[in-house]
Amino acid sequence: MQSKLAVLGAGSWGTALAVLAARNGNPTMLWGHDPEHIDSLEKSRLNKQYLPKAPFPDLLEVTSEIESIVKFSDLLLIAIPSHAFKETLVKINPYLENNHKIAWATKGFSNDSGELLHQTVANTLDPNILSAVLSGPTFATEVAANLPTAVTIASTNTVFSEQLAAIFRNPRFRVYTSTDIIGVQIGGAVKNVLAIAAGIADGLGFGANTRAALITRGLTEIQRLGQKLGGKPESFVGLAGLGDLILTCTDNQSRNRRFGLAIGQGQTQESAKKDIDQEIEGIATAKNTYRLAKQHAIEMPIVEQVYNVLYNVLEPNIAVQNLLLREQKAETLS
Repeated sequence: MQSKLAVLGAGSWGTALAVLAARNGNPTMLWGHDPEHIDSLEKSRLNKQYLPKAPFPDLLEVTSEIESIVKFSDLLLIAIPSHAFKETLVKINPYLENNHKIAWATKGFSNDSGELLHQTVANTLDPNILSAVLSGPTFATEVAANLPTAVTIASTNTVFSEQLAAIFRNPRFRVYTSTDIIGVQIGGAVKNVLAIAAGIADGLGFGANTRAALITRGLTEIQRLGQKLGGKPESFVGLAGLGDLILTCTDNQSRNRRFGLAIGQGQTQESAKKDIDQEIEGIATAKNTYRLAKQHAIEMPIVEQVYNVLYNVLEPNIAVQNLLLREQKAETLS
């Protein structure tokens, strides 16, 4: 018997995951907060706004009723922007029962507190609830197009991570499991800030050398923060670390990279956000990562310069010069 999956978030990523699970033979329900949008999905059997080339399988249902989505399955996967993550937990909490399990494919920090999302789950819901995170180098359009993809699912409960992996795993979608829920989340969140940096550098007209240096030194910054917070070293050179970082920094399907490109080319932030017209997680994540770095006295110069560009009106070319003019040192993690 196949598992029933409830997916919260009818954007591109939530829709792609719901389509994937239903294609794999799992009865699936997709929730969105906008009744008008959900009505259009139900009528067209397609998310025309975000994934116009991925028709819904027969096993995929949609709803805008929060009670309905919670009661549909005891396994809930949240795929909404990080700024709405806690709000969504609060909405579902009254309908949760002892057997419910929570997973998320959201990449970022809780906006109001700067917590990692597993901390928000523990602080908002029953702290004993089983939880997991799905992360890795993925673009929704490629998953929906059934192109080969590999991800990581991390949970401190290995039975739960394997149950979730079985829902998504198929010959075109490879799922690895991990117990490092902290490291997997840090990699997935901070890479968005570094993608903005890579986009800015390319927008300024710098080349492949610069991009490679930013990716490599950016990975060092992810490792510094991640290990300080309890993440395992191997996670940062795996799919949710290096894999996601390379993807997001080098391909223009990345909204964060495109945002950085626009800034580097002289657009205002508001203009860039309007052109992209989807969530750009790296903007809020830059602030939260910068705060964490200061709180723990961790050196993260690339993150700091992105923060200054976004929040202190620093000119992008000055930010790059600040990085280049830093004191010369040996190449180490510390």
